[in-house]
Amino acid sequence: MSEWTDAIVGERMTVDNEFTDRVSASRFSSQEWGLIMTATEFEIENADDAEDARLVADTSSLPAIMPELENVRSQVAAMGGAPGQGDGGGSGGGLVDSIKGALGLGGSGGGGGADAEELEAAERLVQEYADELQAHLEDNGRWEQVRLAYQE
Repeated sequence: MSEWTDAIVGERMTVDNEFTDRVSASRFSSQEWGLIMTATEFEIENADDAEDARLVADTSSLPAIMPELENVRSQVAAMGGAPGQGDGGGSGGGLVDSIKGALGLGGSGGGGGADAEELEAAERLVQEYADELQAHLEDNGRWEQVRLAYQE
């Protein structure tokens, strides 16, 4: 099934470039977005129905990488970059939090709600990307070809 995704690499690059503004306006840095996209796969829901077929993001792997987002933030903060990125999450501890994260000890109390909120935000943004990619494929007359390739 990877053949259909290989066939849209050029379209994905175009959409990536067009989507940078939306990523910049989100709570995620470009490095975090790259990590999120690495953990995301795309599928075509209802691929056998030309009218109802829809590109959807499979985000089932996102929970596994969400702790890494904090590591990315800690590294960026340690290098003195983008203090406003990530909803002001750098509440001190930088190195200690990074070490705790690497050991799988996580953050301090109340982090569960923030993690769920972060996951929801990532899932929403990834689906927006999928919608944008499908619209781009439709606008360029490639959607039907991609949908059929997905079915093979």
